[in-house]
Amino acid sequence: MTKKAAPAKRAATAKAAAKKPPVKKAPPPKKQVIAPKKAAAAVRAAPAKTVVRPARQESRTALVRRARRINRELAEVYPYAHPELDFENPFQLLVATVLSAQTTDLRVNQTTPALFAKYPTPEDLAAANPEEVEEILRPTGFFRAKTKSVIGLSKALAEDFGGEVPGRLEDLVKLPGVGRKTAFVVLGNAFGRPGITVDTHFQRLVRRWQWTEETDPDKIEAAVGALFPKSEWTDLSHHVIWHGRRICHARKPACGACPIAPLCPAYGEGETDPEKAKKLLKYEKAGLPGQRLKPPQAYLDAGGKPAPPLGAG
Repeated sequence: MTKKAAPAKRAATAKAAAKKPPVKKAPPPKKQVIAPKKAAAAVRAAPAKTVVRPARQESRTALVRRARRINRELAEVYPYAHPELDFENPFQLLVATVLSAQTTDLRVNQTTPALFAKYPTPEDLAAANPEEVEEILRPTGFFRAKTKSVIGLSKALAEDFGGEVPGRLEDLVKLPGVGRKTAFVVLGNAFGRPGITVDTHFQRLVRRWQWTEETDPDKIEAAVGALFPKSEWTDLSHHVIWHGRRICHARKPACGACPIAPLCPAYGEGETDPEKAKKLLKYEKAGLPGQRLKPPQAYLDAGGKPAPPLGAG
């Protein structure tokens, strides 16, 4: 080979190398978001876990599994979850649920003892003086509209149902002031018939958890109901609502004290520092009284405290 041929060979080799596709560098590993080492709100200590954020296009099967696991975790945290309205019979629960609109269950529970002491049956409330009922219901807010509703539904019960609360959805929603949410509260907790209660807490949490993107309560009810066996609907409602009231608040969710942080796509929207998050907890998780004046014994056995009557303290 001549000396002139050597440069030509090197040029050809360089040209061939230039045609080879460049080697792509592997992307840097994504930073893991670590859940708090201990969920301050849980009934048992939880080890540090990696938060698993669902894929943007989560499969239906994966969604169902994650949703059901969240419910199982909440069932362990709130094994005593129950309706937070005091009631002794279906009529009291129906009236209390209607009164709970735009106010807290605690305020309703502080108000209804006087109402039911004076008007214990639908017939009694149907014949009541509206002004006297308004005065009793004043602390619950919107007392004139609520007075009209409870007197109206009491008249309907007395006239159309023999003074008994009907146990069918189609009958309940015909009563004044009673919608699907109220009807399912009554059916699930007074008659043992499964139903999903889509209140503001339920709507907020199921959207944060990406169980559904729906905003209409009826569509949310259908979408979430399809993820669970019907037999679990009532307890599921309690678990979600309890979690929304105690930990996963609207403005400042206590992410650092949340026992289901590893399963939550919205982890980090709230306070993640465990000590700071612990200060955001409400009701029995913060050592404060719950919402019922007469809570179930299981709740008391777990350390829950009954709420004070109206005017106490």
